[in-house]
Amino acid sequence: MNILHVIAGAEVGGAETFAQDAIVALAGRGVRQQVIARPWPRAMARYAEAGVPASGLGFNHHDRLLLASRRIRREAEAFGADLVHAWMSRAASFIPKHMPCPVLGWFGDLYDMKYFRNVDACVGVTPDIAAYLRGQGVPPERTFMINTFGTMPNAAPVDRASLDTPADALVVLVLSRMHSVKGIDTMLHALARVPGPYLWLAGEGPALGEYERLAQSLGLMGRVRFLGWRNDRRALLEACDIVALPSRYEPFGTVIVEAWAMHRPLLATLADGARQYVTDGRTGITCPIEDIAALAAGLSRLATEPALRQSLAESGYAAYEAGFTREIVTERLIACYESCIALGRRP
Repeated sequence: MNILHVIAGAEVGGAETFAQDAIVALAGRGVRQQVIARPWPRAMARYAEAGVPASGLGFNHHDRLLLASRRIRREAEAFGADLVHAWMSRAASFIPKHMPCPVLGWFGDLYDMKYFRNVDACVGVTPDIAAYLRGQGVPPERTFMINTFGTMPNAAPVDRASLDTPADALVVLVLSRMHSVKGIDTMLHALARVPGPYLWLAGEGPALGEYERLAQSLGLMGRVRFLGWRNDRRALLEACDIVALPSRYEPFGTVIVEAWAMHRPLLATLADGARQYVTDGRTGITCPIEDIAALAAGLSRLATEPALRQSLAESGYAAYEAGFTREIVTERLIACYESCIALGRRP
């Protein structure tokens, strides 16, 4: 099975990270692959380390004028691709007509179908997205649902002292882009109502300065650590006590799976991902979006009830083992590819 991946995402982000994780996992299963992607150095290094050939493409207006779509078709033909996997809307928009093999479009969100005119099948990361695809006219047999998994190489816990955090502090970790949809401001306001816990914010983004100013104005700089972009997610998860996902909007949220995998209790707002996958009081504590009081109440419960933290961590890990491991998701992805190849191109 020869798979050509076309990836046009940002340098950092959940969908882009999972695309890399999936390609590495598939390489470990012996799937022959090739990648056309924006040449972000960290991503290209991961492909090279996995032994997957990758070439760069900017996926910008200039590339479109230079008929980059023809290049994708030529590379698919030269590679002998059995399937092209177009990751997200911009990549799909570059897929030309008359491809030599079927094309699978990846939906990490409710993307506009106009970008997917030349794909033959679609896969969404949640049941809601799969339902959206069927509602948009994608035939049920050409609609797939595959959740993501979190890839975290083994790592020792990060040294708390290196992050100016007491060894005995209760640490809440948020792994997120610093963007308004991620609800970091809600988390900061909630923290201000709960004395004691420290908050680690790992990520970069356009709202970083705004959040730093908010933390300053709330008098939280003694308990909040802005860590920037990190490549040691597992080390941070090993060192924290609670994982929080305070998003206003989150179609899935791989952080949910990562918290479960690492036996960490989860505190999440009821954005789409948590609403579909997290059971309140069993696999996490959930609260309404933008509800500062409810988020603070959930944080306070977790901070003061160690038995609750333990039970949530155990149930979350059981959910992870049942349906979200790297092995299970990779099997689903391979089965999806095989089905798409068997279905062939749409009439």
